[in-house]
Amino acid sequence: MENPIIIGATAPNFNLKDNRGNMVSLNDYKGKKVLLSWHPLAWTSVCAEQMKSLETNYARFEALGTIPLGLSVDPVPSKNAWAKDLKIANLKLPSDFWPHGEVAKAYGLFRELEGFSERANVIVDENGKVIWIKIYDIHQLPDVEEVLQILK
Repeated sequence: MENPIIIGATAPNFNLKDNRGNMVSLNDYKGKKVLLSWHPLAWTSVCAEQMKSLETNYARFEALGTIPLGLSVDPVPSKNAWAKDLKIANLKLPSDFWPHGEVAKAYGLFRELEGFSERANVIVDENGKVIWIKIYDIHQLPDVEEVLQILK
């Protein structure tokens, strides 16, 4: 893995299709905070719990002026089927499938050996600067309450 992006750095912009096939760009959210919640692979238990916690707390993120996004290297059709299976209605799940893991690489979060991203949360402020990063053990469920506290 390359070195992860650092606090204070400008977050690399991206243009990715989400689970519904709509384009999502970091630049679209200037003026709001963005939580980039990276999960290694769809259809796995910890990743499912991670995304469901974002969906469950979506209104709390909105109240804090924050857009949560659930990123992984899975292709759009897989993320769409998975989102339906998890009953995800609000959360967008951008696909970093092709070029494979390009955005994860730009953030220094791509695991070359396995071909997927770290499990990580990156908070980008209203001006596109990284203000918080946490990389988790691959089997660890990120604590959504910790993230919400950071945003307050």
